[in-house]
Amino acid sequence: MEPGAMKTLIVDDEPIARRVLREGLDLLPDVEVIGEADNGRSALQQIEKLRPELVFLDLQMPVMSGFEVVHRLAGKAMPIIVIVTAFDQHAVQAFEAGAVDYLLKPVQDSRLQKAVERARSLRHQPLEIANHAAKIAGAVGPSTPTMGRKIVGRSGADFVLLGTEEVIAFQAERELVWIVTAKERLLATQPLCGIEQRLPANHFQRVHRNALVNVSHIRKISALSSQRWLITLSNALQIVVSKRQAHHLRAMLDW
Repeated sequence: MEPGAMKTLIVDDEPIARRVLREGLDLLPDVEVIGEADNGRSALQQIEKLRPELVFLDLQMPVMSGFEVVHRLAGKAMPIIVIVTAFDQHAVQAFEAGAVDYLLKPVQDSRLQKAVERARSLRHQPLEIANHAAKIAGAVGPSTPTMGRKIVGRSGADFVLLGTEEVIAFQAERELVWIVTAKERLLATQPLCGIEQRLPANHFQRVHRNALVNVSHIRKISALSSQRWLITLSNALQIVVSKRQAHHLRAMLDW
């Protein structure tokens, strides 16, 4: 591999489409195709094994669509996603959802070059890459069931995509916001108010000015006084509910 070359994976169920992309990429400097996948499941395996920096991803594939592939990405090394599709409306939808770029089949060399140039501009910006992936994963693709939004968390130098169902709570500590899961605590990339606006309605509740909880993870509510409550979450974390938020929580839980 050429030193500094961008490691690239091609994902498409059509052999001819994969060949066209590979031939076009072979003409570009600083790009190295390290693998191909012909379905979504294989794509996930290849991404985990090969750790590509750039993935050209077909949207219309049997078994698992391109949208679902991104939704299921679990690795900490997020690739840059360029959508490839034969349908213009699907491409626009994916691009608006957060794809770095999109290519319409048959792929033109000039468009391929521009897509690679855009990918290069994001190469050393892991937060931006993770945010793009999170937006695509939260999109509703053609013939794809509605999927939950993804939350971007930071673990050291890595950025991780989390499904909202994995999040037990968000806790603010001064300027930091922690994402609490069953396994770990990750740093959020947005303030608590920004996170709250993006969360699905009726799934999360503000219980304190410094805390948001996933109501499905509430296991016990104990009265501290007539207006104050203590909630215990599924990981045994306990949070005091402020007087201001107590009635909102009770209304949500229909108590």
